[in-house]
Amino acid sequence: MSVRDIIILGCSSQQPTRFRNHGAYLVRWNNEGLLFDPGEGTQRQFIFADVAPPTVTRIFISHFHGDHCLGLGSMLMRLNLDKVTHPIHCYYPASGQRYFERLRYCCIYKENIHVVEHPVKKAGLVEDDGKFRIEAAFLDHGVENIGWRITEPDTVKFHKEELKKLGIDGPIIRKLEEEGKICWNDRWVHIDEVSHVRPGDAFAYVVDTRPCKEAIELALGAKVLLCESTYLDEDRAMADEYRHMTAKQAALIAKEAGVKTLILTHFSARYRDPEVLGEEARTVFPNTLVAEDLRRFPFPK
Repeated sequence: MSVRDIIILGCSSQQPTRFRNHGAYLVRWNNEGLLFDPGEGTQRQFIFADVAPPTVTRIFISHFHGDHCLGLGSMLMRLNLDKVTHPIHCYYPASGQRYFERLRYCCIYKENIHVVEHPVKKAGLVEDDGKFRIEAAFLDHGVENIGWRITEPDTVKFHKEELKKLGIDGPIIRKLEEEGKICWNDRWVHIDEVSHVRPGDAFAYVVDTRPCKEAIELALGAKVLLCESTYLDEDRAMADEYRHMTAKQAALIAKEAGVKTLILTHFSARYRDPEVLGEEARTVFPNTLVAEDLRRFPFPK
């Protein structure tokens, strides 16, 4: 089975600290690497995380505030230096096209990589390539800012004991999966007799927004919600002014959306130990985890 985890490459908000780099998040999933919002210094964080940058196959930019995109140019140049042969898909708000181009071509280099651009103009389905279903929603941040929902395809899980009873094994199982039914021992065997459908897992990414219905919709039933938690609830007035969320508000979204796990991130530099935000969130949503630079969270099937 391929590696499935979420690596926190940075979890600070606008101002990095001695202990927290600008935000960046790598989801290794089904033989792909999904990189979200590479802030300044992301390339170096890959070294500290002991992960090879060519792992990246897709890059998602929520919006073009500096702490969410200043690492994009250096990441593309690193992938170019490594001469990766797979395409690099980049998803971002179409309104920020000029910023994307400035970051992509911010200095002199010979481009070897194949970048596939996906400028997003409207909410809804962005792409479904059979590997992932990618959906976008515009959040409440004052500038066009996209939250993402990534879902893997459903899979068929066979019941070994039922197959054994019928004497079905080897290549016949593949034929049953492909055709839906087979004639076996003088009778038709339908796939639903010996299997069930396992719904694909969903990952939701919500940052730089005030609470809004779009955030809840993105997170509905997700296995993991990676969500901003810039302030404590005692600083809610400041959160509202800057169009951010508190830990408690993030937890309320997770609870209403029925997610399995909430991971808090995007912490203001005013909080030296972000565990205080985790404690606040757990009063509403107990299964809350707190991001930390270079920390890895498992994302198993």
